[in-house]
Amino acid sequence: MKLIIVNGPNLNLLGKREPGIYGNQTFEEFFDDLQTRFSKLELSYFQSNIEGEIITKIQEADDHYDGVILNAGAYTHTSIGIGDAIKAISTPVVEVHISNTFGREEFRHQSYISPNAKGVILGFGLQSYILAIQSFLTQ
Repeated sequence: MKLIIVNGPNLNLLGKREPGIYGNQTFEEFFDDLQTRFSKLELSYFQSNIEGEIITKIQEADDHYDGVILNAGAYTHTSIGIGDAIKAISTPVVEVHISNTFGREEFRHQSYISPNAKGVILGFGLQSYILAIQSFLTQ
């Protein structure tokens, strides 16, 4: 099974950015752990702070991956384009968030991703990504 993790803006700062919310581990360190833990899967990782690049990667996933794990960061709450890209592909997408977005500012309660996602996992820290991977394995 081939899965891609797509992370949006500011997630390249994990390990430095608001460690009380996002923890102290970089995503690259965490991704190395994921590859070891799920060595029978083909895992890929992409991060961009640019909305159009994220949309392009989602569109490309339809031809190359069995599933997408998407943390669109702040674009979750603003990007109709990313929501439309998910709607346009047949590859299932699981939306993830490190923090519980419903326990944060009100603007984070709206998601343009969720209506088109297979499911949503949030609030479990980096464990949210593990849960997302496991959701694909138990289909």
